[in-house]
Amino acid sequence: MKKFELLAASALVMFCTTPAFAQTAAPSAAQEADETADSDIVVTASKRETTLLDTPIAVSVTSGKTIQDAQIRDLIDLQTVVPSLRVSQLQSSANTNFIIRGFGNGANNAGIEPSVGVFIDGVYRSRSAAAIADLPNLKRVEVLRGPQATLFGKNASAGIISIVTAEPAFKFGGSAELSYGNYNAFIAKADITGPISETVAFSLAGNYNRRDGYVFDAGLNTDSSDRNRYGVRGQLLWQPSADLKFRLIGDFDQIDENCCAIANIVAGPTAAIINGLAGGRGLDANNPFSYVTFSNFPSSNDIKNYGGSLQGDYTMGSLSLTSITAYRKVDSLTNQDSDFTSANLIGNNSQDQQIDTFTQEIRLTSNFEGPLNFLVGGFYFNEKINQQNDINFGTQFRPYGDALIRGATGNTLNVGLLEGTFGALEGAPTRYLNTFFRTGDGLNEAYRLADESFSIFGTVDFKITDRLTLTGGINYTDDRKQFRTNIISSDVFAGINFNDPRYAPFRNQLILGGALAAGVPLAQAQAIALAGQNNPAQNPLNGLRGLQFLPQFLNVPNSVEPGRTSDDNVSYTARLSYKLNSNLSVYVTYATGFKASSVNLSRDSRPTPADLVRIQTAGIATTNLTSGSRFAGPEKSRVYEGGIKGQFPGVAFNIAIFDQQIEGFQGNIFTGTGFVLNNAGAQSTFGIEFDGSYSPSKAITFNAAVTYLDPVFNSFVNGSQFSPTFGVVPANLTGLRPSGIPEFSVSGGWTFNHEFSNDFKMFLRGDYQYNSPVIISEGLPQFTRSIQSLNMSLTGQFRKNLEVSVWGRNMLNAQYLTTIFPSVAQAGSLSGYPSQPVTYGGTVRFKF
Repeated sequence: MKKFELLAASALVMFCTTPAFAQTAAPSAAQEADETADSDIVVTASKRETTLLDTPIAVSVTSGKTIQDAQIRDLIDLQTVVPSLRVSQLQSSANTNFIIRGFGNGANNAGIEPSVGVFIDGVYRSRSAAAIADLPNLKRVEVLRGPQATLFGKNASAGIISIVTAEPAFKFGGSAELSYGNYNAFIAKADITGPISETVAFSLAGNYNRRDGYVFDAGLNTDSSDRNRYGVRGQLLWQPSADLKFRLIGDFDQIDENCCAIANIVAGPTAAIINGLAGGRGLDANNPFSYVTFSNFPSSNDIKNYGGSLQGDYTMGSLSLTSITAYRKVDSLTNQDSDFTSANLIGNNSQDQQIDTFTQEIRLTSNFEGPLNFLVGGFYFNEKINQQNDINFGTQFRPYGDALIRGATGNTLNVGLLEGTFGALEGAPTRYLNTFFRTGDGLNEAYRLADESFSIFGTVDFKITDRLTLTGGINYTDDRKQFRTNIISSDVFAGINFNDPRYAPFRNQLILGGALAAGVPLAQAQAIALAGQNNPAQNPLNGLRGLQFLPQFLNVPNSVEPGRTSDDNVSYTARLSYKLNSNLSVYVTYATGFKASSVNLSRDSRPTPADLVRIQTAGIATTNLTSGSRFAGPEKSRVYEGGIKGQFPGVAFNIAIFDQQIEGFQGNIFTGTGFVLNNAGAQSTFGIEFDGSYSPSKAITFNAAVTYLDPVFNSFVNGSQFSPTFGVVPANLTGLRPSGIPEFSVSGGWTFNHEFSNDFKMFLRGDYQYNSPVIISEGLPQFTRSIQSLNMSLTGQFRKNLEVSVWGRNMLNAQYLTTIFPSVAQAGSLSGYPSQPVTYGGTVRFKF
């Protein structure tokens, strides 16, 4: 209670006194330049057009004008003005993670659906690769916080991001924009709209965005982490009458970039070997913010995202019927030098992924004069994922593996000795000659996933009085997945069974030699060797198992594992809202959410411990097969929330207090070679969100937003965390605070405009973002992240149709690590993603 009172008092003080906070859920009229000064902000968070004041949901709205002035290019930049939202770019342009209120997952593994759903013009974008392109011609972006499953089904257990673009207009107009910035950045955008006939209008928009890399790859003597993307978007609007309209949208965008640079955070014992193989420096050791990296081939990201949708709206008196039909396709071809050094250890780590998604939504909405109104609808989702991965040893992995084996055994063993010994004991001395860690060997992987689901949903609003409204909502979702894997390993060393009975004499000699070296008398040493030679726990070769990281996995389906999941769920919402007067409203909500099972489409897809026993009993286990995760079970979320919204002349604010919990939160942990999926027993967060704006005059607007989060793992017995040597190990995380979730997130800003004459105005804008220090990953308290970022722009407007701007982002040069992970095939080393450096430039924009 004391914590709540302190935060509430702080929020009110900040609202009244702070001159530097960013636009959030209540943007001012000055920032909504495309609307009249006294207009209410319209949102569609409840799948109805309502004003922000009359929407009893925690929702942040960022206008198209704000996005334009703040030089927000994509959803990654959007987090600078929405403190409850965090977006992190991972190892490729196709992998971006969206997190709301500390809850979110879904990147890096196509089998995991995001907990935060992204919708563009009502169409669900099922994976981040389909949602990260440069933002189109926008009206606004709505960020709905908390479970939204009643209206959005399985796609919104933590919240949604809804992007609303401008419809074609029956009045001719458009704009063109050119920007140039540091790192040789060049951005071009243009759009045009107008009538084709009295009932048909069109719009066409295009964008191009390129930039040199801000990271220097010393291994290749070139830049990396560049930007190269473009897109086109066309629309047709047919409105034959006031009651009927159809909106057809088609879009295509492509990304072709060398992304994303990895920094070495801790150079472990393998660094000296890598430097030796590289002939000097193979990595920029322990220097994550030098923006220097080392590779032996450039990483590539070729992503095509395209599709179309048809929306029909028909009004029948007090009833409105809406249908949205959409098809989307994502083709992603990536390749990465995944050892992130200039030594040629990993010769290839490519992924060829195709995602085909069809969705159909239909809903009927009432608009009666009486106290009762309803919304009822259905949603169908059909998706197919076809993914092929290849990871192969490079030309230097054999000498690298040899050096690791020598180091692990005190120079007793080496690659050649093991090859000859194992072959001889099997009766074929040349069987393994020159086969361990052979160039080109590795894994060839193929995955298929088919997901079909449907939802039936509805809400009812009952006005108890003119001011008091009771809302109830329900959603039934049925989700079924089928998946199969076809993984073929050519890694010979990973296929060696160190416990093979034929190797007993070799194990005996190794144990005997170790005992004698320790000063054990011969007779006693011989007894120890004889007793331990067939004991797997005492196998002297166990220390080499870390180099068997590409074994032959058991494919699915098989006689034990059917390769299917089937989930159904009923989610619901109960809400009471009260409009105190025309300026104030309050609400209380209880809501639940759901996300279906996720499938592990990675090379670390392994049977569960229980299934492993059944597999071994059935005699179908592959050599060196261990347990892991094929899939993670469903997430179920719930939230208790209360809020107050205020809208006065020149002043607006929103406050939400909530307790949110997800049972079975789906974790996705990178181990250095693959991913482990698991379910937390429960993760909960108590939080308070405040945002507000204050416009003392038409020339000045201040905005403030503060988010306080107090999360905890209520139960996570089978969790994972980093070990002191930076490996990922099992851990009981129950009672601990989840990593990566800051206690305080603050964003703020101001706008100032001055009219010098009828032909010239000037606008000054600033945005500030602050995140309090937080541990980046469990088990490593020494690595924390804190953010203090400042963005500014100055714009001159000439005759209301020509604008010239100068701008800068991250002007305080905030440096922090977004994510850390075990370095690939480098035990004892740690890698991570550094934040972007300062960017700045100028823009010329013409409107007509």
